Amino acid sequence: MKFNKGPDGTHQRLKASDFDNVTKDLLTTATSIYRCLVVTRAPFPETLIIETKLAKDAWREVSNMAELTIQLTPSLVKMMTRRTSQVRGELKTKMRVLTASFFGFRGSRSIPAIKQNRDLAESLKEGSRFVFKDWEMKRGIYKTGLIQEAVNDMWFANRSDEGIVYAKYFDPLPVQTIALILTAIECCIDEWMTGVKEDIKFSSVAYSPVYLLHLNSLRRFDKRTAAYKLLGKIGVNLLDVARMHAGVDPFMAAVTIDSFTDDVFDEAIREHEDEAREAREF
Repeated sequence: MKFNKGPDGTHQRLKASDFDNVTKDLLTTATSIYRCLVVTRAPFPETLIIETKLAKDAWREVSNMAELTIQLTPSLVKMMTRRTSQVRGELKTKMRVLTASFFGFRGSRSIPAIKQNRDLAESLKEGSRFVFKDWEMKRGIYKTGLIQEAVNDMWFANRSDEGIVYAKYFDPLPVQTIALILTAIECCIDEWMTGVKEDIKFSSVAYSPVYLLHLNSLRRFDKRTAAYKLLGKIGVNLLDVARMHAGVDPFMAAVTIDSFTDDVFDEAIREHEDEAREAREF
């Protein structure tokens, strides 16, 4: 990427403060949109071309919102694409605590605790049991409460969180987002495979293949259960609960100006005609 030269002649990484105020404001919003696009469209972009397209889409969206036309430079693109791994890392960090608590991994280094953690991790990984609501009986596929906790904490923590502010990217909840969450959960379980928690990087090299397996499985599930729309119903429920968690009425969240019927507009015409008639008579 481009670098600025510092006072001592060394190259420095570009920061948001290097841009003018208008561009900085646009960049801030575009970066938030970019984060949403990553987790809902391409959590593990296979090429730089895909990342660049997401950045361009985010910049186009924010430019339309601001009714401004400012050129998207390579430096601005790189400021956004820098967030790709960062947003995945943020999710992984949140899931580390949630996963340990949800399944009951123990931080003790006693021999019984280590054995229990190792056995638990192996059981959860076997046949991807961790995706089930009842992982021991393998019932309630893709209904584990851990997915809900992830959605709540990552995107619907409050009314100003990304899932509310940029609701259109999450409604309906994309299959890519669910697959990303499952991949993050699996990474967190992997950290307990030895019985003692170790840090495992949520890297694209290691976990992109895992993500693709979860994505393919979700799509097969959706196709197999299409007559019942099971995956769609799971997504709707996840969003409804997440919106309530954020303090937003799920039934009001989708209400927009488009909800007006033609009757409302017809009444406005009648009001206008009545007012015009009264004005003439007066």
